[in-house]
Amino acid sequence: MSRRSNSLSPSPRAPKRVKLDHLTSEHFKNGVFLAPMVRSGALPTRLFALKHGATLVWGPEIVDKAVLHSERCVDPVTGVVSYNGKSKAIFTTHPIEKPYYIFQMGSADPELAVQAARAVMQDVSGIDLNCGCPKPFSTHSGMGAALLTNPDLLCSILTALRAAMPPEITVSAKIRLLPSQEDTLKLVERIVNTGISALTVHCRTRTMRDRDPALVERLRDIVDFVAGMGKGIAVIENGDCTGAEDANRIRALTGAHSVMIARAAEANPSCFAPAPLADLEETLCPAYLRVARYLDNNWGLTKFCVSQFKAKHINVDKAAQKRYRQVLHGTKGFDGLEDITGSWTGAEDFREIVEAIEARPPRVHGPTEHPAESPRATPPLLVTPTDTSNPEPPGSGAPLMLALRCVDIPALSGCGPLTPTPGGGISV
Repeated sequence: MSRRSNSLSPSPRAPKRVKLDHLTSEHFKNGVFLAPMVRSGALPTRLFALKHGATLVWGPEIVDKAVLHSERCVDPVTGVVSYNGKSKAIFTTHPIEKPYYIFQMGSADPELAVQAARAVMQDVSGIDLNCGCPKPFSTHSGMGAALLTNPDLLCSILTALRAAMPPEITVSAKIRLLPSQEDTLKLVERIVNTGISALTVHCRTRTMRDRDPALVERLRDIVDFVAGMGKGIAVIENGDCTGAEDANRIRALTGAHSVMIARAAEANPSCFAPAPLADLEETLCPAYLRVARYLDNNWGLTKFCVSQFKAKHINVDKAAQKRYRQVLHGTKGFDGLEDITGSWTGAEDFREIVEAIEARPPRVHGPTEHPAESPRATPPLLVTPTDTSNPEPPGSGAPLMLALRCVDIPALSGCGPLTPTPGGGISV
């Protein structure tokens, strides 16, 4: 049965063709970004983050080999692009987010990284190398935070990506702090010299966890160091930012060009707005569920994301909150959610997202105005959402788009079959 049978609403008008304003280093400045998050960074979450003001959005880390074993499919009704593995979608995206979408890649091999980047570059605006994830599913193959102890490999991947990608595709990296500030600066210098457009610094070390306050006070030296290199590279802060307003304080404290939000966005994708939504059971969740169904987002993934949402309650009392939880957790699919969603009009909600994104003002190419410097004092303990730890699945878990038009991955056309190598990689 075609998955489209689940979409009961008529399709919206085709989105206007977005004028691609290709990203540069300047586009990574003066912004508040959605961080890459496994599962929580699903397509509906990215779209709602853009609707509520996120400047750019990062997708969850996708391993290079997974991309190379996938098949690109396009939903002819919604336009959703799905990269399908053998049994599930590796990741999904939509053309409306392309000008703002950064694809984060897990890789420990320059050649594989380039092949995977070429395979997805038609659907993204930038490639970001994950050099900071400390979870075993990333580090066991030498990826993620494991690259921090192998700077030669890390920089060779970035150099290869920059050489292979066309100018309109940015290349960036996301790292964690090393225990020593001196060692961190040495690594940053090497990374910046690879030709990247932006560097995100998660202000925790590899051994630190979310419950540990981010070492935000260490970032100003890094920002000043990068500025002294004279390459105009944007430095993005990540760690313990609670929203758009808090981003202003963090930029003033650290000198960072932009701020990236993870856990606060996982709890409330509208945190990018000056006035984030409250009473999410009424203001966000119904629309999120309708859009997720319209875009055929996997139910389990959707339920996980919605279950993480938390915000202030003003009009929704405890009895209503309990009824909401009972309905949400008592269903095994989108059917039966009418008490939350009302009629299934996901097409209308999606149209609102499209219109909000299309209404964005033109990107600014001018010089960045840096916030006033703040004293180099130890930052206060920041309050971040609790109980929002991400699990460790390798992909989105979305089902295959079996009834849709599928095309071969461009990077592999004419290259022959993929075969495993003795070292556990693949050869073409």
